[in-house]
Amino acid sequence: MQSLLGNFALILFILMVISGVVWFYDKLVLVKKRKAAAEIALAAYDERNARMKAEGIKVDDSGRETLKEKLMKRPMWVEYSGSFFPVIAAVFVIRSFLWEPFRIPSSSMVPTLEVGDMILVSKYSYGIRLPVINKKVIGLGDPEKGDVVVFKFPKDTSLDYIKRVVGVGGDKIEYRNKKLTVNGVEAKYQPMSDYLDTESLTYSKQFEEDLSGAGVKHRILNDDRAPTYVPHPDRFKNRQMCTYNVEGFSCTVPEGYYFMMGDNRDNSLDSRYWGFVPDEYIVGRAFLVWMNLNDMTRIGGIH
Repeated sequence: MQSLLGNFALILFILMVISGVVWFYDKLVLVKKRKAAAEIALAAYDERNARMKAEGIKVDDSGRETLKEKLMKRPMWVEYSGSFFPVIAAVFVIRSFLWEPFRIPSSSMVPTLEVGDMILVSKYSYGIRLPVINKKVIGLGDPEKGDVVVFKFPKDTSLDYIKRVVGVGGDKIEYRNKKLTVNGVEAKYQPMSDYLDTESLTYSKQFEEDLSGAGVKHRILNDDRAPTYVPHPDRFKNRQMCTYNVEGFSCTVPEGYYFMMGDNRDNSLDSRYWGFVPDEYIVGRAFLVWMNLNDMTRIGGIH
């Protein structure tokens, strides 16, 4: 799906730690030092003014507050670092445990998601995971068939991909002649009007797919020009649990893994090519398109 500067969560975590250390060091140490230094300086200021008054010299005390503010002012490096800490911490907590934004860069999930869609992903739908290492510590559920999920790409975990879950551990997935079967039950397909790709100005056949046992209806695309078989699948982990032929393929999903497919079936590199997605690579469930600068009508829930 996209590369987030290698590991944006790690970068954000480091910034939060650095700014947090500065913020706490200022609150616990530097403030006391500034206050002690200010008290000494103000005491000397008051003593000087009292002496001048005793000598009959008119004294202007208006500069005392200005001097105090100057003495108590935080250094610039502390000012900037400390001021950013609450903001960085809030962003880190929100995107690590609640919601994370992504932008769709490819057409593999058309027509459900289009290029340029800005989406929100729920990070807590499937449990609470420790940020950076993505380790689940509290389980709140598992991805289900039909969910649109963001996950770490098994071949390069610095990349985030988005696909639809069509199989969970123990499921037998078959895709032959461009029709999906799960555990022996073929998905139902309702023909819809052809889909126009406005970039390439080409049409694809569009169907409403009803995933067997999932109760999830969504749109998919098929391209008559594309072959029914899977060309050149990788030698991925647990590859022995899949068989390929000229009509398509059949796979049994290992426990703890998921089988992902793009809704743009003939224009999606997915589990058919690079294999199963382990649970520890799951990032979250995509649930909302919150912006598309090219088409504001795209805003809404993801099905």
